[in-house]
Amino acid sequence: MEPKGIIIEVTEIRGGGRCSYGLKVGDRFEAREEGADFCVWAHQALFPFITALKFGGTLPWEEDPDFAFACCPDPHNTVVFKLTRKAG
Repeated sequence: MEPKGIIIEVTEIRGGGRCSYGLKVGDRFEAREEGADFCVWAHQALFPFITALKFGGTLPWEEDPDFAFACCPDPHNTVVFKLTRKAG
């Protein structure tokens, strides 16, 4: 199976509404093999979801198999991300 590309988008910042790394709602990144273009703590939290989507896996709690929602570990300003598997 050919790996799929994954788009990562910030959809919400909970708590105080301010990410200490500077991420903002609407920021978008493409998952890369070389590592993250954004906060490494968030990337570590997202990595299992990225891997599942990239290689055709699904998450049973998500309604659409091409999307997943996950968040960073900051308990005071939790950043919520939407992961989207690219078609083709």
